[in-house]
Amino acid sequence: MLSRRTFLGTLAAAIPVAALVRRAHALAVDDITASPRTLHALAEVMLPAEVGRAGTDGATTNFQRWIAGYREGAELLHGYGTSALERSGPTPATRWAAQLDALDAMARKKGSPSFAALELDRRREIVRAELTALNADRIPPVERAPHVALALLAHWYATPDASDRCYEARIGKETCRPLASSARRPMPLTVVRT
Repeated sequence: MLSRRTFLGTLAAAIPVAALVRRAHALAVDDITASPRTLHALAEVMLPAEVGRAGTDGATTNFQRWIAGYREGAELLHGYGTSALERSGPTPATRWAAQLDALDAMARKKGSPSFAALELDRRREIVRAELTALNADRIPPVERAPHVALALLAHWYATPDASDRCYEARIGKETCRPLASSARRPMPLTVVRT
């Protein structure tokens, strides 16, 4: 008779862990992509209102694209002055998909059919409580965010749009500009006509 421990050991040896991780990541990405309403409703809570509907839609789509492209164990750029190479960690998508499901579950407990169906202020209360429970007091790197809300915000803050809005000028962070224009001040975001 085969013991349970022997059976599980044999099964674990037969299925590579990397294959399980890839499958879990793919399922989490599919889950996040299949129901983007919760992620979009979260973006409305986390991103500045000034980005508007189009900005929220774009930020949500770009974040989903980032999640889909995440690869565990990928070689990362090394810091300036060091030759030590780092690799990306385990996929955060599985944890974030579960957190999005938990937001929907909390909304249902409050009598709403979904998180997206709640009023903006009620969604803010739920997210604020979640982040307070995590003692989240700063924006971490996207892949290290303990909650999907912080990951979404961190991902948006790394965009040229966020930098432009912060400085109220068309800086175009990480975009190519001619060297001749580098001495000129960036144009303001909005041109005031008198």
